[in-house]
Amino acid sequence: MFKGLDRSEAAEARVLEWVEKLTRVSTDITRCEVLIEEPHRHQRLGRRFHVRVELHVPGKDIVVSHDPGEDGAHDDVYVAIRDAFAAARRQLEDFIRVRAERAS
Repeated sequence: MFKGLDRSEAAEARVLEWVEKLTRVSTDITRCEVLIEEPHRHQRLGRRFHVRVELHVPGKDIVVSHDPGEDGAHDDVYVAIRDAFAAARRQLEDFIRVRAERAS
């Protein structure tokens, strides 16, 4: 789950909270993989976090990769996690909606 930074129980707990929220959106999620990394430290910019979320549901693999932007929002690992999971949730909801439309 962590690459280029130390394991954080608090960050892991936040990820599990988000996974729980996603399972309320769809019980069809068969697997969720998360990678949190700090690609490199830049002396002037400080810490920046990259979060990748892969959701596997029947008929679709949803992959969200949030790179640190220039605005500094992803200097906070919890903001980076939130943004990645929010994007994954939107994509999951879109997939569910499209699948339901095709079924009717």
